[in-house]
Amino acid sequence: MTAHQPPQTVRANGIDICYEIFGNDNAEPLLLIMGLGAQMIHWDDAFCEQLAARGFRVIRFDNRDIGKSSHLSGGKRLTPFELLKLRFLRIPVAATYKLIDMAKDTVGLMDALGIKSAHLVGASMGGMIAQEVTLSFPHRVRSLTSIMSTTGNPRVPPPTREAAAMLMAPPPRSKEEFIVRYGQTWNVLRAGHFPEEEALDPGRAERVFARGLNPAGVGRQLRAVLASGSRKERLHGVRAPTLVIHGTVDPLVRPEGGKDTAASIPNAKLLMIEGMGHALPMRFWPEIIDAIDKHAHGAAAQAA
Repeated sequence: MTAHQPPQTVRANGIDICYEIFGNDNAEPLLLIMGLGAQMIHWDDAFCEQLAARGFRVIRFDNRDIGKSSHLSGGKRLTPFELLKLRFLRIPVAATYKLIDMAKDTVGLMDALGIKSAHLVGASMGGMIAQEVTLSFPHRVRSLTSIMSTTGNPRVPPPTREAAAMLMAPPPRSKEEFIVRYGQTWNVLRAGHFPEEEALDPGRAERVFARGLNPAGVGRQLRAVLASGSRKERLHGVRAPTLVIHGTVDPLVRPEGGKDTAASIPNAKLLMIEGMGHALPMRFWPEIIDAIDKHAHGAAAQAA
């Protein structure tokens, strides 16, 4: 059995961060950073356990404004007009906080847990946060794995119309509506037929709902992404061993986003997963976990 510490909350970077640890205290520390509007439990329990079984101390946490971490205030719902201004006129979006603040949350959590440096694995917005930690606090990063993420480069193709519409949809008004919406959302994001995932969606939605929703917080997170601009030029300076993982059919962060990330970071390895969308379905876990394991342990061996 893998060692497991149940969720607890710690004060870091001026906010409360809820986190959970799988694996032994003396194993290689590996932080999992989740994406836009996604609670830490979107890193599936079994996914975390399988990584821990490979010799990692796996730490997952709720980003600010989501789940059991601090909910902030301020900021208005994003309008399509603002998105058009950003896309065509390059007029930046106003934001309560930016990705650098979320990067400082991550480092603050590491400080609170007494972790000098760790392997970072970020998905989607979590990949952007992991990139920002690597850029701003390079000494804290043993290796970087950026999954279904991008550089913020405006030339990367936008989401499909269906994925964009889902992102901009008004929040559900009831638990029942949320559970239906959850299934619809992941069907779009997975970009394929995954009956084994669809069977689990209602239970997953129940668990997310029970931990608490914060639609205004998701809006602030989206603003943080859009207000943070492009990291492309800065990424040329990354020295941490980097692995980029992306699905070939991602409808939200298009495959070009992953390719642009890998092309921007010196010596980055790129793993394109055939048939994977903007999600981490169980059928792709063996390939993803193997790649993270090999990459992070390889980086640790080189540093030793």
